[in-house]
Amino acid sequence: MQATFESILPIFLLILCGNILRRVNVVDLAGWDGINQLGYWFFYPTLIFVTIVNADFAGLRLDSMMLALAITLPLMFIFVLSLWPFLRKAGLAGAAEFSSIFQTSIRWNGFMALAIAQKLFPPAGMAVVALAMAIIILPINLVTVFVVTRFADRTANWLTLIRRMATNPMVIAAAGGLLLRALPFELFAPVNKTLQLIGQAALGLGLVGIGAGLRLDSLVKPKTAILVPVAVKLVIFPALLLAVSLSLGITGEELLFLVLCGAVPTAMNGYVLAKQMGGDAELYATVTTLQTLLSFATVPAALLSAAQLVGG
Repeated sequence: MQATFESILPIFLLILCGNILRRVNVVDLAGWDGINQLGYWFFYPTLIFVTIVNADFAGLRLDSMMLALAITLPLMFIFVLSLWPFLRKAGLAGAAEFSSIFQTSIRWNGFMALAIAQKLFPPAGMAVVALAMAIIILPINLVTVFVVTRFADRTANWLTLIRRMATNPMVIAAAGGLLLRALPFELFAPVNKTLQLIGQAALGLGLVGIGAGLRLDSLVKPKTAILVPVAVKLVIFPALLLAVSLSLGITGEELLFLVLCGAVPTAMNGYVLAKQMGGDAELYATVTTLQTLLSFATVPAALLSAAQLVGG
């Protein structure tokens, strides 16, 4: 519990700092837009790329773990998309709002998972989280770019959708990282270190940007568009991943590693995507903050449930 709390608290504090900075006008509106642009085009893609390149997968049962992720993700995509007709018919969410509901239900904060794994399960846990990132970053970014484009810009045709997916910097970064791992040489060490430093900056920058976009009054009486992705991401996603993993015979610490990946709140980089592509960025920021707050309780609960199922 303490390790989880210590891993999540800095994330929440950085979001809070961003909100305070916006309120005291340290940075003007144009400045915040510039920060979001830097994150979208440079910092986040670098972070994704260098994380995949440096992941250590030695000694892991990659086949069953990859299969669990490969089954769970499409099921989650289908489930969340199936909510759209009901939300639209009931007047609970518009198209732009649903693009952020989808993102915050599907994306996961791999870097929070890395921080928790480092405290609870080193070093194998970190390798599993990195494996999960390497496997699901590309399909998640492809699908979320498609959904955000389709819902935020209802006039977009298939050519526009394909172009936006192919030129999305996070998709390119994930594909580039996987490609480099397949090549018979490693990244030049000084270049690798430079990219790691850029990636470290991305975490703080992204969280501060989310805080700047947050409207705290939205948390006082959260609407359905906020509560749905909170429930889906923090409860349904880890429960589904746990069920699929158990059905595939995954047990022990490897099961806990996978559940951790499913239990963490949504990723911060989706806020930048929503901001850049016409999604509901304010809704994204609000959901991210609420998920992060609730994850102080839900992440330990998910890990405890999994541990009891495997008898440890």
